[in-house]
Amino acid sequence: MFTPRVPLNQQPTGEIIPTVSTPGTVAPQNTAQAPCGCPHHTPAPTAPAASRPTVQLTPGSIALLVGGGTAAVLVIGAVLVSMLLAVAITAGSLAIVAIVVRSLINSEIKHR
Repeated sequence: MFTPRVPLNQQPTGEIIPTVSTPGTVAPQNTAQAPCGCPHHTPAPTAPAASRPTVQLTPGSIALLVGGGTAAVLVIGAVLVSMLLAVAITAGSLAIVAIVVRSLINSEIKHR
């Protein structure tokens, strides 16, 4: 069930795979056209170089970037401040509970 299955090539393609004869050298490859006449040995065409930059910054887009960055900083700041406030409120509540519990324990000890 977990053994790998390697597909077998039923009909060879005629391509010659270079073999390494000595370290650092590669055996020459047959560069002739395939017997079928298909152009699968020709390199893919390259895209022409762009004559202008891909990102154009206009004054409007710069203002939009600045506004978006400012909004992100404000939102993240508000979240961090609210988390800090929640921790401070929790710490204050625990301090008050500790004082009340200590007072109850001390009054219990004095009444014995």
